[in-house]
Amino acid sequence: MSVQTPDDLRSVVEQLDLHVRELVRREGVDPQQDSAVVRRIAESVVRAHDERSLTGRVAPVGDVGALVGELVARVSGFGALQVFLDDPTVEEVWINDPSRVFVARNGRHELTNLVLTQAQVTELVERMLKSSGRRLDVSTPFVDAMLPQGHRLHVVLEGISRGFSAVNIRKFVLRAGQLDDLVELGSLSQRAAAFLEASVRAGLNILVAGGTQAGKTTLLNCLAAAVPGGERVVSAEEVFELRFPHPDWVPLQTRQSGLEGTGEIRLRHLVKEALRMRPSRIIVGEVRAEECLDLLLALNAGLPGMCTLHANSAREALVKMCTLPLLAGENISARFVVPTVASSVDLVVHLGIDHRGVRRVNEIVAVPGRVENDVIEAEPLFVRHGQELRRTHGMPSRLELYERVGIDVHRLLNDGR
Repeated sequence: MSVQTPDDLRSVVEQLDLHVRELVRREGVDPQQDSAVVRRIAESVVRAHDERSLTGRVAPVGDVGALVGELVARVSGFGALQVFLDDPTVEEVWINDPSRVFVARNGRHELTNLVLTQAQVTELVERMLKSSGRRLDVSTPFVDAMLPQGHRLHVVLEGISRGFSAVNIRKFVLRAGQLDDLVELGSLSQRAAAFLEASVRAGLNILVAGGTQAGKTTLLNCLAAAVPGGERVVSAEEVFELRFPHPDWVPLQTRQSGLEGTGEIRLRHLVKEALRMRPSRIIVGEVRAEECLDLLLALNAGLPGMCTLHANSAREALVKMCTLPLLAGENISARFVVPTVASSVDLVVHLGIDHRGVRRVNEIVAVPGRVENDVIEAEPLFVRHGQELRRTHGMPSRLELYERVGIDVHRLLNDGR
């Protein structure tokens, strides 16, 4: 009896892969939209091969289930990366070059033993972009796109990145959908969660700040879930990442320019359009540039809103909020922006990730609206000391908003009820 070598098994997989693809094309199946049909086809092909192997005409396969899974991943999924996308412990996957594939688990990254070819990486990127309608070429060497499972894809084309295209997949891992879930995860105290929920109900403007992968979008999702159902919510994002239950919600995302160089929809356009859609609340996924000015103008006009921002502290978040609007044009000055930020932002929630990869709220700061020597005053409400998020003696501004919805904020902050 001959011993089956890895090359023999690889040859069998390649043959069955071609057979499955042929049947998929013949039946007119969209492999990414109809993965269940692809699995049925793969199971029938592998079953037929297994039966033929009993006659000795073809090489046998050891684990039928694993082979079906690999064929589905090749045809309907994302090949060798699919195992990481299916792994709930993996938060992020990135490729520095085909021989160096990394994953992140619990905030820490590790090098995998997966080795790809350049052709495989190129084919995977093309397949990932197919469903998004976005493109990657010399004229557009960067791309942000959303995969069918909700994961966010970012690619930098070779030539901008040295040697190989750099690929990053940030998985959409929903561990918390409400503020109470963050309490159970240890990211937030019960009193702080109750206060934030009350602040959302009251219509305060909240800025969520933190570093990369600190959990800003997760917290924004949880805050958005607390918006009263009778309000109309319009959100604007680079790519769709927000996921929260609400009966009257219109999510918007940006768009690349077409091959003719026209048709681009920037985040600033979306913020302006959102204001024409009769919103009761506006949410911006992440403020990065001049769209900050349009958001500030909306908040300053009395429209409640929330957004996220990259910053190392609540204080730096306020400074950055004062800086980004200056990118909108030379006629925008700090003399206008600083007092506008002070009167528009009510709360800043800053998150961080510790050395063990645990994401936590580090501070919640109120903005009273006062400016001294071009510096916005801030009043800490909650500050983290070690493992504990402690209540300070500060109080939020605009107490009348809490009173309007029947919330006793003094009792809430001091008694936790």
